[in-house]
Amino acid sequence: MQNYLDQGIVEALVSSGYGDPFSILGMHRGHVDDALVVRTFQPQAQNVYILEYDTGKVMAQMERIHSAGLFQYEFPPDWEFFKYRLRIDLWNGNSYDTEDTYRFGPVLGDMDIYFLSEGTHLDEYDRLGAHPLTLDGVDGVSFAVWAPNAREVSVVGTFNEWDGRRHLMRPRGSSGVWELFIPHIAPGVMYKYELMGPEGNLLPLKSDPMAFYAEKRPSTASVVYDLEKYSWKTKGWDKKRAQVNAMDAPISIYEVHLGSWRRNPDEGMRYLTYKEMARELVDYVKDMGFTHVELLPVNEHPFDGSWGYQATGLYAPTSRFGNPDEFRELVDAFHSAGIGIIIDWVPGHFPKDSFGLSNFDGTALYEHADPRRGEHRDWGTKIYNYGRREVNNFLVSNAIFWNRKYQIDGLRVDAVASMLYLDYSRKPGEWIPNEFGGHEDLDAVAFLRRMNEVVYENAAGAATFAEESTAWPMVSRPTYMGGLGFGFKWNMGWMHDTLEYMSKDPIYRRYHHNKMTFGMIYAFNENFVLPLSHDEVVHGKGALLNKMSGDRWQKFANLRAYYGFMFGHPGKKLLFMGGEFAQDREWDCDSSLGWHLLNDPMHRGVQNAVRDLNRIYRDTPALHQRDFDPAGFEWIDADNADESIFSFIRHGENPNDIAVVVSNFTPVPRENFRLGVPKGGKYVEIFNSDAEIYGGSGMGNMGGVEASDEGWNFRPNSISITIPPLSTVIFVPQN
Repeated sequence: MQNYLDQGIVEALVSSGYGDPFSILGMHRGHVDDALVVRTFQPQAQNVYILEYDTGKVMAQMERIHSAGLFQYEFPPDWEFFKYRLRIDLWNGNSYDTEDTYRFGPVLGDMDIYFLSEGTHLDEYDRLGAHPLTLDGVDGVSFAVWAPNAREVSVVGTFNEWDGRRHLMRPRGSSGVWELFIPHIAPGVMYKYELMGPEGNLLPLKSDPMAFYAEKRPSTASVVYDLEKYSWKTKGWDKKRAQVNAMDAPISIYEVHLGSWRRNPDEGMRYLTYKEMARELVDYVKDMGFTHVELLPVNEHPFDGSWGYQATGLYAPTSRFGNPDEFRELVDAFHSAGIGIIIDWVPGHFPKDSFGLSNFDGTALYEHADPRRGEHRDWGTKIYNYGRREVNNFLVSNAIFWNRKYQIDGLRVDAVASMLYLDYSRKPGEWIPNEFGGHEDLDAVAFLRRMNEVVYENAAGAATFAEESTAWPMVSRPTYMGGLGFGFKWNMGWMHDTLEYMSKDPIYRRYHHNKMTFGMIYAFNENFVLPLSHDEVVHGKGALLNKMSGDRWQKFANLRAYYGFMFGHPGKKLLFMGGEFAQDREWDCDSSLGWHLLNDPMHRGVQNAVRDLNRIYRDTPALHQRDFDPAGFEWIDADNADESIFSFIRHGENPNDIAVVVSNFTPVPRENFRLGVPKGGKYVEIFNSDAEIYGGSGMGNMGGVEASDEGWNFRPNSISITIPPLSTVIFVPQN
């Protein structure tokens, strides 16, 4: 035996690993006499044998060249490379035959490496991460991870006793990508990556950034999962998606936190599973008439109290409720019911957990190194480095991943304002201006534009929604016009103004009349969604019901009238769970909604009203077709502050499709109230928030009124109506 390794390399390999394992392990030509050398590191082995591949016959017993378990055998120089297997004799007397991990070549092709390095590999999730596959006729799992500053990287898991010396990965040149095919392991195996940082120190074990599945918290290992076996039950949904998400379609979104929508009271208030929600939640959303459901982040996250907004697994649906295919069953069930599904997506920040992306390879890899750009002080999180092409692509690829692999119909992007501004929630001296001296984060702007372009180009019919709370221009305008490229933007101003108005005692509302009308000044600057979201019922803000003024009856009446005003107002609709039946306490992520409240006729009445509003909204073209067109709206009277009455007309594409919406936000009933309308004939009352079935007093218009020729409000005809106290009524002409 002459082809021994340098002793320094041996000591490195057996103690902590070696950065280029394929140069010494497996089969090689030796540096002396061109001998054919086979080496393997098997610390669990007493003896190791080389076997003929097809017959299993022992060809040679390998020599232990280090007590830690490094074995070697030399074949004569005239031997050619050949396939072989290994037999491992364990110290406990057992033995098994196995493939040598280090006889397999690379899995990633040169073009994969090129596009990954360039940051243009949109389906990088099919290359990086863990993927079951068959290589050279052998079943196993291919692992790949980006860690350009690591000295060495290895895969550890249940299959190798979490020993980082046993499955060292292959570096792929200067790309920063490390990969390894490990034979004989299968889906279900738990794993992490062990990395040695640039200073030679071992880092905390890291979960796979591209993992498709993870252990249940508080455990944090990644789990190998095969995403290619699920068969979608809803066929052709991608063709229907474009209709469901269209600008002229009715979009009424039910926002849901899966962990607290409903729990199982018979089993200790445990979470419902994805499979249970595929029945209970889907049936409920369909019965209530919502067109879409929006899920608070479903990505894997360690801390329940973050609601998913501090994700450690962007590519993994949380294991709290089941596995990835069970989540797909939930998506399938929504689509079978004709309901679109939106997920909250969080590219704005990530948590500092040591097993996650923070300091991933011993350097600020995914984040900025300078805390003035790399940390969110408010949330105690890291900020992605959007200007780094690999990080940019990691996020863009994730956006398209949810559509391609899970048929998600839309992404609601969280906290966009925090991404756009370098001085977001920072004092002077705590932020770094951009290259032009401004406070705009130009890298984040470029990222958001690219993300939107990729989603709209590659995910047929999909939509993106921005939670953006500032006056940044053209958020929901195409990038070629200079916009950010989102399909829709949350109208935070409308929400704040109108809720403030509703909190006022009716006697003072006349002095705040503009709070309800101001939104129309900018209503068509963006494609707005009117959001009554989870953010309005947490952190001491109380329930929507308790934001309303007055005694108990008035609170319910105010809320029903407010919902009627919202559904009549231009813009798509969003309501957080519990709001549809007037939850009377602040949302608590650790407990179920108060479903018992539906035993109370007042709460059940609000639920009935929301159900009917969704139906009316869907069935009345004037209420949704021209949400983003100024021609779809006209005030009848925007200035009746003394009586706190608002009246307007909504127009559909067909000139005959109109809806007249009237809201009375005082407890005084208005009888024989004359209102100008554009044409004669009968006007049918299709909604009255004061109806007895909703918990109201039952005042109304006996189903409809006849228009007279008396002109009013600068219109040729008029109707004389009863407007109940604290109510919204909606009329449509009988065509």
